Amino acid sequence: MRRRPPPPPPPPPPTTPMAARTLLLLVPLLLLLADATSASVSGEREALLKFKAAVTADPGGLLRDWSPASADHCRWPGVSCGAAGEVVALNVTSSPGRALTGALSPAVAALRELRVLALPSHALSGPLPPAIWTLRRLRVLDLSGNRLQGGIPAVLACVALQTLDLAYNQLNGSVPAALGALPVLRRLSLASNRFGGAIPDELGGAGCRNLQFLDVSGNMLVGGIPRSLGNCTELQALLLSSNNLDDIIPPEIGHLKNLRALDVSRNSLSGPVPAELGGCIQLSVLVLSNPYASPGGSDSSDYGEPDDFNYFQGGIPDAIATLPKLRMLWAPRATLKGELPGNWSSCQSLEMMNLGENLFSGGIPKGLVECENMKFLNLSMNKFSGSVDPSLPVPCMDVFDVTGNQLSGSIPVFISKKNCFSSQPPLDDLVSEYSSFFTYQALAGFMSSSSPLGVHLTSYHSFSRNNFTGAVTSLPLATEKLGMQGSYAFLADGNHLGGQLQPSLFNKCNSSRGFVVEVSNNLISGAIPADIGSLCSSLVVLGIAGNQLSGIIPSSIGELSYLISLDLSRNRLGGVIPTSVKNLPHLQRLSLVQNLLNGTIPADINQLHALKVLDLSSNLLTGVIPGALADLRNLTALLLNNNNLTGKIPSGFANSASLTTFNVSFNNLSGPVPTNGNTVRCDSVIGNPLLQSCHVYTLAVPSAAQQGRGLNSNDNNDTAPSDSQNEGANNSFNAIEIASITFATAIVSVLLALIVLFIYTRKCAPRMSARSSGRREVTLFQDIGVPITYETVVRATGSFNASNCIGSGGFGATYKAEIAPGVLVAIKRLSVGRFQGAQQFDAEIKTLGRLRHPNLVTLVGYHLGESEMFLIYNYLSRGNLKRFIQERSKRPVDWKMLHKIALDVARALAYLHDTCVPRILHRDVKPSNILLDTNNTAYLSDFGLARLLGNSETHATTGVAGTFGYVAPEYAMTCRVSDKADVYSYGVVLMELISDKKALDPSFSPYGNGFNIVAWACMLLRQGRAREFFIDGLWDVGPHDDLVETLHLAVMCTVDSLSIRPTMKQVVQRLKQLQPPIREHR
Repeated sequence: MRRRPPPPPPPPPPTTPMAARTLLLLVPLLLLLADATSASVSGEREALLKFKAAVTADPGGLLRDWSPASADHCRWPGVSCGAAGEVVALNVTSSPGRALTGALSPAVAALRELRVLALPSHALSGPLPPAIWTLRRLRVLDLSGNRLQGGIPAVLACVALQTLDLAYNQLNGSVPAALGALPVLRRLSLASNRFGGAIPDELGGAGCRNLQFLDVSGNMLVGGIPRSLGNCTELQALLLSSNNLDDIIPPEIGHLKNLRALDVSRNSLSGPVPAELGGCIQLSVLVLSNPYASPGGSDSSDYGEPDDFNYFQGGIPDAIATLPKLRMLWAPRATLKGELPGNWSSCQSLEMMNLGENLFSGGIPKGLVECENMKFLNLSMNKFSGSVDPSLPVPCMDVFDVTGNQLSGSIPVFISKKNCFSSQPPLDDLVSEYSSFFTYQALAGFMSSSSPLGVHLTSYHSFSRNNFTGAVTSLPLATEKLGMQGSYAFLADGNHLGGQLQPSLFNKCNSSRGFVVEVSNNLISGAIPADIGSLCSSLVVLGIAGNQLSGIIPSSIGELSYLISLDLSRNRLGGVIPTSVKNLPHLQRLSLVQNLLNGTIPADINQLHALKVLDLSSNLLTGVIPGALADLRNLTALLLNNNNLTGKIPSGFANSASLTTFNVSFNNLSGPVPTNGNTVRCDSVIGNPLLQSCHVYTLAVPSAAQQGRGLNSNDNNDTAPSDSQNEGANNSFNAIEIASITFATAIVSVLLALIVLFIYTRKCAPRMSARSSGRREVTLFQDIGVPITYETVVRATGSFNASNCIGSGGFGATYKAEIAPGVLVAIKRLSVGRFQGAQQFDAEIKTLGRLRHPNLVTLVGYHLGESEMFLIYNYLSRGNLKRFIQERSKRPVDWKMLHKIALDVARALAYLHDTCVPRILHRDVKPSNILLDTNNTAYLSDFGLARLLGNSETHATTGVAGTFGYVAPEYAMTCRVSDKADVYSYGVVLMELISDKKALDPSFSPYGNGFNIVAWACMLLRQGRAREFFIDGLWDVGPHDDLVETLHLAVMCTVDSLSIRPTMKQVVQRLKQLQPPIREHR
């Protein structure tokens, strides 16, 4: 059957005249659109070329292919285009040595279809082009890690932004509220800029529903943490550290159920840690305080010098201890107190906890045994008591630190787990960054303070300064933690450990790259193991000072070829110094002070080319000083005093380039004193009757070793050159000289007999008070190279003649006294009737005599008699701060100098309040009690003369001391004083230092009674007239922001509320944050 052919196609519809006209109109329109697209593409190409033209350096050739000769800009590196050729992404990634330098051209705003603008970690500077904020399609703006300046406008058109990262630039101004209205913003990072003002409440508005990451750390933001941030329910990271935020942590933060990281450290927060944070059930990282610069931050503060400013009340809420995913709890120096939570049953995730340097008490909770994955536990410098649970996973911890508590019992033999490897999921990027940063900083800080000799530790366990007893037989370190790539430190100094030094203590020593063992200041007895060299060949630091060791130093010590520091001082070791010490090529510090060592100093000791400190003082050494010691080019301290050495002082020491501390006093040395250099001073050779005379005396603070206690640090005093000895002296003696020598020898013999008698009576009889009827004794706390007696003081002051008076205050007048040619001291003559009881005064003044700080006037000695009392201080030639302020109009204003003076005084007060035991309140801080030297270093005087503060935290003294205008209001009204009263006085002094007004300036009289410099500062700040506060010229040479922040700090010190006033330690750290740059801001 034939198939029917298909029908023909229908004819096309007829073209009407209307359709034809429409088609004729569309053709030119299409041609115009094509031309427009071509023009737009050409314009974007020109914009890219303008971007390149603004780049002044491209060392990596990142833009090398961006050429006008290249027709297709969409193929240029870093450029991505859409289907129509429009630029949708500009993403130029840098790498070390390949960063772009120059400006960010405003031409990038011509790329109207741009979705991504990413230029991180370059060196682009200049203003941030405002036109960028008009790119409505922009989703990612990442300009982090440049040097851009300017601010963020108040009106933003880039409503499609999802990521805004401007961290690590130099942007300023305020954080605009408009950021809170960006509807799809997920990531906002403004960290490490110079933004000021408050965090806007609008940031937690309706636009924050998608916000997951908020980082405004490292700025100058003030005010409180907005409660509205509790509305940002998707927020996973809230990083607010290193600002000036105050008030409390809002309880509303507990609404953030997805929050994984909260960092509020390095602010001025107060109040309790809110229990509502227990609602953040995903929280992994909680940082309440932190002495280090934030991870990746631009803050350059040293880790040894803390900068935290938060001061919380109360303790750690129980709800935080039960957070199921918490991996890091970091709150050192946060003024937290009370007992730790007892329930840690949900802490299996917890890996790092630092609660050091707080006020916690009670026992270490048994529940911490449940924290089986703990790698870092720092509970140091609290008031914990009781014993340490042997079930704690200490052997698996990288850091375990309970230093400075009141723990007792024995150091346990800890129960080791089967393995130390965590079964937890891996850390995400943010948690890992915090974990590695804090671990590194903790180890680095520990090394700088406890092992400053270049030992790179990977873990340490510290039980130092507690009340532990018993013997230590093994180290609490798991076998799998050892390895030749790691180094470990065990510290248990300052306890009551006894028994012998067990060889088993070093069993695990050779399984790692380096070992540090520090058990000084205990009750360990017996001998050093004879085979210590083979027991622990990887030992790098060994400290057993201040124990009861006996026997000899074994020759196997020379097998410790990696040893850097050996401290066996203050024991009962006898015998000779083994010659095998020459085999310690890395040894930097050798201290054998106060033992019973005899024999000679090994001549081969000059082979220790790395040696920096050699302290052999207070032994029974004989023979000569090896001249080759002067060839040790790294030697900075040589202490051989209080031995029986003979012969001459080698002349090579006089010109040693490195030696800064040298003492050979109280030996039997003879011959000339080699004073042709700057090293050998007359006060370092006293007590050698056969030495030729030395005529130059300096008033310098002797080291502890110079007082027979050994050199415990590398800190040295300033040295002054001595006069050169007469060269070419005639070696023959005439009759007069012989007679003089004979007479001098007789005198010396009598003096030696008196010294022996004095020492004998001191040992065999109880110490007598310096105050005895009819006697005029002067008690010295240090040797200044010349004798000081009651008669010399009276003679040097002209019987306290008014012509020698250099100042007077509430405790008496101060006189300048030249005790010997070139030796000046200051004598403070006290009003006898002001002190009740010689015994109490004697005890208190001896406490003050032990204080040593670079910014405290040194108390040299005192006299206590029935009718006369005076104190002897070192003399400071520039006078006091009051005089400096009065006369500074004669010299140009120097902000760096004023800042240095303020910081010096703050450091002195912080030392008195926080380091001294018992703590000391000054109670009369004012400019006339602050002295200056020729370098304008400030020294606080008259400290401790009011009354010492007892051990009780709540102790308060009564009876108003101080000076009107500087006295804290609560002190003046109630006669009750605390360290915060000193803070108030310091705030007033700081205001005087940076202004041209006195505390009670006559110019304040129009404002009425009671108006003082504090009220004036508050008024100017409130009215926005801060500039008027500063002394003429200071605003022109100092950075404006820092000046205003310094004024804010002074005002904070003088607020009425004691809880809001910072501590002096906090003042120190804030001033350090305001450290002037190398060049003054103009």
